[in-house]
Amino acid sequence: MNQILQGKNCLITGATGGLGKEIVKEFAKNGCNLFLTGRNNEKLNSLKNELKNYENEIKIDFEHADLSDVSDIQKLIDKTKKVFSNIDILVNCAGVFPVKLLSDSTVEDFEKCFSVNVKAAFILSKEFSQGMISKKWGRIINIASSSAYAGFKNTSIYCSSKHALLGLSRSLHSELKEHNVRTFCVSPGSIKTPMGRSVIGQNYETFLNPDEIAEFIAYLISFDNEMVSEEIRLSRID
Repeated sequence: MNQILQGKNCLITGATGGLGKEIVKEFAKNGCNLFLTGRNNEKLNSLKNELKNYENEIKIDFEHADLSDVSDIQKLIDKTKKVFSNIDILVNCAGVFPVKLLSDSTVEDFEKCFSVNVKAAFILSKEFSQGMISKKWGRIINIASSSAYAGFKNTSIYCSSKHALLGLSRSLHSELKEHNVRTFCVSPGSIKTPMGRSVIGQNYETFLNPDEIAEFIAYLISFDNEMVSEEIRLSRID
């Protein structure tokens, strides 16, 4: 168990997704109290049940929310504040992955993707960074993508949103570091998750394992002295 993370309060969005679930399990192993959110209440309840072996050691709660809806984000914030007095670690893992030609993409596709992938991360970072600043300790982890650094056909909206999330992360890092609030933008290549199966023209068997990414993130944010690596690109060896 990592002593730096033990006892910290952590909010994880996209908690029931392929990568989100592994981050949840890894943080539970490291003694983090967890507030989980996703769109499906049954999946959240099931995930909490998977963590029952940790319930004597950590506090676990959840609230379902559609992060494309600002009122749902506020509901999530209110419930989180009722459960935990503060959030020490925020993991913005929720994301949508529209795969469409530009000619088939709609403004509604664009707005939903940016709402979930960028706006929700902005709102939650704005809200919970205030408590981190007060405590002079905090971690914000934004899960971006290799698409934050490149453009790919059929995913113009998604790539744009991940470029925006990278820009947000860079700004947060610059603004919050003086308060010992560290912002990390983790940009993996394609991952072995249900979302990863929708990637076109690539060999799924070569994709990254989500459990390894989760383990790396827990290790990465545990450094608590002068060193920080604010941008991390995780690539496939093949």
